[in-house]
Amino acid sequence: MGGSPPDVDDLGLDELRKLVVELLERSAALKAENAALREEIARLKGLKGRPKLKPSGMETASEPRPERRAKRRKGKRAKLVIHEERVITAEAPAGARFKGYEDFVVQELVIRPRVIRFRRERWLTRDGQTLVAALPAWVEGHFGPALKRYVLAQYHQGQVTVPRLVAQLNDLGLRISKRHVVRLLTMGKEGFHDEAIGVLRAGLETARWVTVDDTGARHKAVNGVTTQIGNETFTWFATTRSKSRLNFLELLRAGHTDYVINTQALAYMRAHNLSHTLIGLLAGHQSKRFADESLWRAHIERLGMSKLKVNPDPVKIATEGALMGSVVGHGFLRHAVIVSDDAGQFNVGHHALCWVHGPSGSSTSWSASTSPSARPSSGSGRGCGGSTPTSRPIAATRPRAPRRRSRRASIVSSPPAPVSPPSTACSRACTPTRTNSWSCSTVPRCPCIPMARRTTSAAR
Repeated sequence: MGGSPPDVDDLGLDELRKLVVELLERSAALKAENAALREEIARLKGLKGRPKLKPSGMETASEPRPERRAKRRKGKRAKLVIHEERVITAEAPAGARFKGYEDFVVQELVIRPRVIRFRRERWLTRDGQTLVAALPAWVEGHFGPALKRYVLAQYHQGQVTVPRLVAQLNDLGLRISKRHVVRLLTMGKEGFHDEAIGVLRAGLETARWVTVDDTGARHKAVNGVTTQIGNETFTWFATTRSKSRLNFLELLRAGHTDYVINTQALAYMRAHNLSHTLIGLLAGHQSKRFADESLWRAHIERLGMSKLKVNPDPVKIATEGALMGSVVGHGFLRHAVIVSDDAGQFNVGHHALCWVHGPSGSSTSWSASTSPSARPSSGSGRGCGGSTPTSRPIAATRPRAPRRRSRRASIVSSPPAPVSPPSTACSRACTPTRTNSWSCSTVPRCPCIPMARRTTSAAR
């Protein structure tokens, strides 16, 4: 259609129709090109583009859906272990042909007493000694391991009381008293305790971060505290009488009872303002490891620390430092971060706050790492360990005056690669909030921490 426009008066009806169609096609193409150019200009200017509206589902909802082929689900019987097979014969008439079997599976639970009598041979040697055959290794007392497992499962998992458990076992044909049931529940459980301590030690040796928390509990009609330590690979609980920092450090020793004076212990004492004179006495003494609390108490008594009435308490700080030295000396939490709800008893070592319990954005400014890979990322709000939807760089927010002076810096970032100590830009960002600039580098130093942790430094 280039050149001068045609004279429509000389065109016939068919030619006019053809011309109208060409004009409509060209008009539609120009509109599409114009819309594309507008979107490109908006994109270059950084403006929002046109919203993409999905087609309405009302039209497709009225149409009949295509029939779907039903998928054959794998039956639950395929996962069962067959313990017994019974062949049932049928009275077939003459001339019938055998066509195999049709299976029918029945699940049954068998609970019955089983009493085993071991007839142990006895021999009398020439020198007058009696020789008796040894029992199997699995025999421990007059009750077998299956009965012990049943009693423990019914009491702890099934919440069956001791009197009902005794009545149940007697109804099954076992002769067992309430005293014996209580003994099965309370005595000979060293193996369980050893296994729990082994889990805690393995977790503390390999963990890159652990979450900790505590809650009130009652044991033997006495108020206590249950402490939880764990991460995505293990969880450990302990109930004690106290929720102090001394109690938490004793739990972190994972069953060890020693007190150690080493580099980490002395660093802890310095960070908590223990007198340099007392630190010199502890560091200069030839005894650096004490097997239990009595030996440690006697040592600080000889040094005269218990007679000092000053603040902070030198005995408390020195004991906490010796416990920290024992924790690190046994290889626990060497480079791990302790994530808590900002309770004071958990503020030891490398400490971090989950974003739910961290300082809010209205009280402290947001700080971000200068590394491009450590820029804040947004996500949907979840519980402790989830990402926060309000994460953004400090340069993108207007500084606001905090309602109170905070000694912490909050940081929200994706797990970046480890970096060196905080840069000058990070230090300048932390200056208005009077925070410790080292806390800004906790997340970059420890990329293993889940996203959106707000971190603090334990050294105050």
